[in-house]
Amino acid sequence: MGATVGDRVGIRLLGPVELRTASGGFVALPGAQRRAVLAVLALRLGRVVPVERFFELLWGEEPPARARAALQGHVAALRKCLVGTPFDLGTRAPGYLLTGPADQVDALQFEALAARAGEHAEPAGPDADAEAIGRLERALGLWTGAALVDLPDTELRRALAGRLEEARTKALIGWARLRLRQGSGDAAVPALELRVRADRLREDVVALLVRCLHQAGRPADALAAYHRARQSLDRELGMAPGAELRAALAQVLAEEPAAEPGPGRPPAAGGGPASGPAPGCGTGPVEPSTPCQLPRRPAGFVGRAPESRWLDRECGPERTGDGLAVVAGPAGAGKTATVVRWAHGAAEGFPDGRLFADLRGFDPAGPADPAAVLGRFLLALGVPESAVPEDRAGRSALYRARTADLRLLVLLDNAHSAGQVADLLPAGADCATVVTSRSALEDLVVAEGAALLRLGALPGVDALRLLERSLGPERVHAEAAAAEQLAELCDHLPLALRIAASRLAARPDWTITGLVTELADEHTRLSALETDGAVGIRGALLLTHRHLSSPAAALLTLLAVHPGQEVDAPASAALLGADLDAARAALGELAAHHLLGESAPGRCSRPGLVKAFGTELLARQPAGTGRLALGRLLDHYVTAVRHCAEHLEPGQDDHGGLAHPPAVLPTVTDTRGALDWFRAARPTVRALVDRAAEVDPARAWRLALWSSALYAGSGRPGDWLDCLRAGERAAERCGDRVATALLRGAMAHALIALERPEEADATARRAVAATTPPDGPAHVRALAARSLSTALLGDHEAATRAAAAAVALAEASGSAYLTADALGHAASAALLAGDPQGALRRARAARAPLPGHPVTTVHVRSMLTEARAVQALGRAEAAELAWARLLVTCEQAGFAHLRAVSEQSYAAFLRTLGREAEAVGRLRSAVGLFRPHGHRTGSSPGRTPAKVERSRRGGASGAAGAA
Repeated sequence: MGATVGDRVGIRLLGPVELRTASGGFVALPGAQRRAVLAVLALRLGRVVPVERFFELLWGEEPPARARAALQGHVAALRKCLVGTPFDLGTRAPGYLLTGPADQVDALQFEALAARAGEHAEPAGPDADAEAIGRLERALGLWTGAALVDLPDTELRRALAGRLEEARTKALIGWARLRLRQGSGDAAVPALELRVRADRLREDVVALLVRCLHQAGRPADALAAYHRARQSLDRELGMAPGAELRAALAQVLAEEPAAEPGPGRPPAAGGGPASGPAPGCGTGPVEPSTPCQLPRRPAGFVGRAPESRWLDRECGPERTGDGLAVVAGPAGAGKTATVVRWAHGAAEGFPDGRLFADLRGFDPAGPADPAAVLGRFLLALGVPESAVPEDRAGRSALYRARTADLRLLVLLDNAHSAGQVADLLPAGADCATVVTSRSALEDLVVAEGAALLRLGALPGVDALRLLERSLGPERVHAEAAAAEQLAELCDHLPLALRIAASRLAARPDWTITGLVTELADEHTRLSALETDGAVGIRGALLLTHRHLSSPAAALLTLLAVHPGQEVDAPASAALLGADLDAARAALGELAAHHLLGESAPGRCSRPGLVKAFGTELLARQPAGTGRLALGRLLDHYVTAVRHCAEHLEPGQDDHGGLAHPPAVLPTVTDTRGALDWFRAARPTVRALVDRAAEVDPARAWRLALWSSALYAGSGRPGDWLDCLRAGERAAERCGDRVATALLRGAMAHALIALERPEEADATARRAVAATTPPDGPAHVRALAARSLSTALLGDHEAATRAAAAAVALAEASGSAYLTADALGHAASAALLAGDPQGALRRARAARAPLPGHPVTTVHVRSMLTEARAVQALGRAEAAELAWARLLVTCEQAGFAHLRAVSEQSYAAFLRTLGREAEAVGRLRSAVGLFRPHGHRTGSSPGRTPAKVERSRRGGASGAAGAA
């Protein structure tokens, strides 16, 4: 039915708005607004469309402030799409003008055919009637669905679509009357039934249906159609049937024949009942159809070679997988571009066609209806419209049957859920389906066995190549470091990189460094990554945000106060004020939508752009929201740090209650677990201390103090010292003398670990001077720190006095750990004073008070002192055994820094035995352990450093390890 007419159509408006090339392929028209611009231009082909008319179609009565710029962007994009077509889009005051052949716009072609057929509305002989029927069938065959169905739902769109639909109904009525007049009214029944189902109140259509059913020899169906219409009119309008419908009923009741064909009247063009379905319901008999619905190949594409190979394996023509894949990733990662580009390369392997549907899973207007998508797929596969079932289940069954023996590629883009996809999967074993989504669609992976590919950020090299595509290699290479920073600030996401590159390309005088400066501010980053149109990172994230549950959306907002790159479930529970299960569910939902990345079980990383988005969300909340969330987060980390520090230094003081005691703590059962937790949490703890030092100093100094033991066990003495100094400032701001002294005592140990004994001694002196014996642990710890710093400076008499005073006060306090710690410091001071026997005695005594805590900081440090003391006493065999026990203990308990010190000291011991090769191996191990923790070493794998020589003689390095 009119295939040659349809082949000439370049712009389709009678259904989804489409633009086709001369070869019959589709041109991608992303966005309902862009399609709307093309539609209004095509409907007024050859006539200028004023700018205000576009505004009315796109936005109704309230166009946005940047409406004109957005329209200009759509027009510019359409000009590129129209290249290679017979259409030309120009600017003509007061708007825009589209020119081209009218017979390549289906709506105009429809109007022309219907108008010519209307010339034969009155009887003019069988030949004229046949010609009119043929024209109307060709006109109605142009329709593929509801007119302008995928444009923005504005008043103007409804008016335009209503006018086209009314013209369609009039054409259908004229065609059915001609059929009835020819005696082939039965051919019109399917189309009339469809129209009546859509509008039961169109009496002229119902009357024609009644007459055609009667002519077809179906009087019972004719009477049923009449009574259904009568009931609808009565129920909805309170009216009785009109004259035309009553006349049709009377004809049926009188059993009068309905327009018998005259003698010798030939069958109408297009055949009669045997020729197939009626116009408007299909294209005649089902013919083989090879749809090619892929959007155009993306331009400027960079990278994704491993992902393309993965798609080849899972869904390609020579695949080894099952042919069903989900490509999931965050907004802006380039999922659609990656899959479409791959599909173009694989297209020849699917000779029965390629189907594509944008499921609009995160569209504000709601996701696409699977039933509607199935209808479009069935039409594309050659199923007549009259044969397309009304319900989703029927369409799904027909789709499965139609695809059972095909070799078909189906791309389902931007899916919302597995349920939206389930009925769209083809049945054929040789078919392949690729689904893209911002969600992982785990139900589809589980239920259908789909392979899952998580599409993340571009690798660094590809990110720079993408910038080079837009800016040119010379400009990028001239600011190579800034270009790398720009890629980092864009999270290596293709969308963000393209927006940044487009801004620079449009402004040749800008430097990459200048844009980096703008993006570095978290409060302006998203604004800097917006285009003049509607495209931007903020908009993409908002689409995802709208689909989050309330707890997940709340967590995304409150994470703005979390300064770390990673967040775990207990911290999330604290922010939400919820239990662990609720926090895990919210975290899981954010990860499933790729707003967070699961860096480890129970721990998620947060991209910088998502963090900036959260900051904007928090800024819209009431002022107290952020303060409350920060208070909860600080109380969580204060409690968690103290809980973990108990495994290293048991019996820590409480220092006051908390306003928000957390319900969930890290699941830590030993020293290794505590140190492992702290290594992951350390950047967050460090950043929280700095932030709270100004706004919440009481929590800041507690967090700094209790993290000291964990810092000492895990290393990074530079960070340790900085954290303690921030805590000291916070304690001073609070006017807390005892807290300040405790922090200074800890600072002295950090300075000793950094081999700065003079500063350590000065800091320890201040701690001692600020406290008295009644201050308990604060004074004892200050004396213990002083004993070690003075010993390092060679004042052994002062060191011995300070150590003895610390031990006496600790024993008097009754605190087992405080006593053990003081004895451990006394042992180190004795070793430095040249008394290995006294050092050995005190080191062993330090472990005695703690039988229930087999591996604490005191235990390990006293073991280190014991090994050195036994070595100094010349007992080589016992010393080697002591070193072996110490190294095993450090490794098992996770004391990375003390293990490095121990490896270094053991290397010096091995040299005294002439075992140079083993010593070099131990030094290499020590260097490998020191480097990740930011500690300076004087050792190198190829030689014995001076530091190790001092350690062998009981010098500064040995004492630093004991700190």
